[in-house]
Amino acid sequence: MKQRIYDSRRQEAVVFEPRRSGEVGMYVCGPTVQSAPHIGHLRSALVYDQIRRWLTVTGHRVTLIRNVTDIDDKILDNARIAQEAGGDEEWWALAYRVERDFTAAYEAIGVLPPSYEPRATANIDGMISLIERLIERGHAYLAADGSASVYFDTASWPAYGALTRQRREQMEAAADSDPATGAGKRDPRDFALWKAHRAQEPDSASWDAPWGRGRPGWHIECSAMATRYLGEEFDIHGGGIDLRFPHHENELAQSSAAGQPFARLWIHNGLVNTGGQKMSKSLGNSLFAADLLAEARPIVLRYFLGSAHYRSVLEFSPDSLAEAETAFARIEGFVARASEMIGASSDEDAAPARLEDLPEAFVEAMLDDFAVPQALAVLHTTVREGNSALADAEGGDPGRLADLLSQVVQMLRVLGLDPRDPAWGRGAESGAEAAALDALVTGLLRERREARAARDFATGDAIRNRLQASGVLIEDGPDETRWSIA
Repeated sequence: MKQRIYDSRRQEAVVFEPRRSGEVGMYVCGPTVQSAPHIGHLRSALVYDQIRRWLTVTGHRVTLIRNVTDIDDKILDNARIAQEAGGDEEWWALAYRVERDFTAAYEAIGVLPPSYEPRATANIDGMISLIERLIERGHAYLAADGSASVYFDTASWPAYGALTRQRREQMEAAADSDPATGAGKRDPRDFALWKAHRAQEPDSASWDAPWGRGRPGWHIECSAMATRYLGEEFDIHGGGIDLRFPHHENELAQSSAAGQPFARLWIHNGLVNTGGQKMSKSLGNSLFAADLLAEARPIVLRYFLGSAHYRSVLEFSPDSLAEAETAFARIEGFVARASEMIGASSDEDAAPARLEDLPEAFVEAMLDDFAVPQALAVLHTTVREGNSALADAEGGDPGRLADLLSQVVQMLRVLGLDPRDPAWGRGAESGAEAAALDALVTGLLRERREARAARDFATGDAIRNRLQASGVLIEDGPDETRWSIA
């Protein structure tokens, strides 16, 4: 079975064939560092971390580029508003401070650093060169109002709309329309490649260009950085579903019009909903990374953020992190108890996961468009089998337990969730705590089953009441009893 990936442009899952055998070039749109990171930023970064880890396990050398947009209208506006309120932080200092917040949040949930992380402000020359090429080819023009702004001529490119399958005449005006320079556009759907310097903006936020001083538009930044680090054709372009239009549509149009093959596949991750609503600042329902990390252990937050399929909407509720803690505690508990029983040290077999050592069903799930929910189902099934094997190991048959533990740890490493990894800091301690809780609850549930089998329902009910009074809820199923933290 070969790797299949859903291509947003073709709107179907396709067999993935890298440009170069054994190598993958992937560009992911990183943050615009205007304000603190929120749950949507974490979810997106984690999605591509999962994909990168899996492609590495399947034998590819992955070059992952994740950019930082550190010059933007919102960055300048936020710095200006803060200064008007009495602050003295320059726009570039704000951008750098917020960038560090993003880096810390990514590291906290185990997102591996990208191969390269270029900043927009360090790639201005490449953007200017790309704009010059578009002007020469007749796909860009200088603003008619005499300013230094440059726009992409959407009418000049018949394929405009190919990524999102829209007809140009049905599109709305470009969101980056500026009342000060909008008069210079030939068509409201044309978008800015270069924005003329404005009097209210600091001189440090502008650069010299052949057509005048200014700064790049948002879309041209990613086209220039992607091709600088990956070449004019590369394997995968990723980002949130909210970036499909206009950002990615415009990237594709300007890069193609410049004569570049650009991305072979387009991947888009779903957004995060809170209370059934899309998360947004205007609704006041943003969930900031710092608050989430204060509420849950980083490894549990990673487990939750990565539990849904990457293309689906991730639903967050007040109970989400508690439920994730309970589910992951079962995994941690098994790993800790099984490791202790067979004498495995916390750093034993620390080598990366190997494809041949993973359960076949897990591999099939990941090859099918990175179906992490199905892969997690295999993981939990193996943990349940492992818990049953613990009793057999106590009777002198540790072989089956060792095999199941190895499978569980291998799957956890693929997903970046191995609690024994020193990167998690308190992982070993937390695993011991989870193991202790799981052992106590499991022991009481065993006593309850024995009492009910003996028709001693009073004792069974008493055990259930004791657990509930301690905040442990139990649910009887046809084959097993499940427990969770209230």
